[in-house]
Amino acid sequence: MKITWLGHSGFRIEIGDQVLLIDPWVTGNPVFDEAQRGAAIEGATAILLSHAHFDHVNDAPAIARELGIPIIGKFELATWLEAQERVQVTGFNNGGTVAQGSVNITMVHATHSSSAKGEHGPVYLGTEAGFMIEHGGRTIYFSGDTDVMADMGIFHELHRPEIGIICAGGHFTMDMRRAAFAAKRFFDFKTVIPCHYKTFPFLEQSAETMKAELPGVNVVEPEVMAPIEL
Repeated sequence: MKITWLGHSGFRIEIGDQVLLIDPWVTGNPVFDEAQRGAAIEGATAILLSHAHFDHVNDAPAIARELGIPIIGKFELATWLEAQERVQVTGFNNGGTVAQGSVNITMVHATHSSSAKGEHGPVYLGTEAGFMIEHGGRTIYFSGDTDVMADMGIFHELHRPEIGIICAGGHFTMDMRRAAFAAKRFFDFKTVIPCHYKTFPFLEQSAETMKAELPGVNVVEPEVMAPIEL
């Protein structure tokens, strides 16, 4: 398994027979070098979208058309993109599981918001979500944008993820302290990868607080376009 951070909440995950792009914001992302776009999306087989905000969705339609791959996400968002952008989609909802090749993707609840810019203000496109991504008995929890939720305890009991990719930047999501609390209280991760941080000055810039709060857990501060092999 290989996990590559694209900056912000974007990831490239090579797992089983799939190369999944999650929330791939590569155009205008302050921490992503657009010269690396080709390497970031090469060989991708599907795009997962956690919600409709621009910093998660904006690049997905162009990538999907360029590579001829589906966008997978919340039903309302997926069908809106299908109509607006003429892309192939797989829409589903919380608690549902879809198979993408040998990889099973289960949508789980998050608590945030999910809207695109409209002529008269935000256009709400379903609700925010996270994903459990499973292959060969190993599971990754991608939190999406969220705060701490008691639901996380249920996620752990049902899925037992060993890897957590968790938003931790603060302001729009959990910060490092709250993300560490969630990881410690509700999960038994072997590895935690923080995200949705460093992008802007008002977000957290370091994972040191998370590391201090999670002794015995492999907290990996990702570097953009540097693969993490697990």
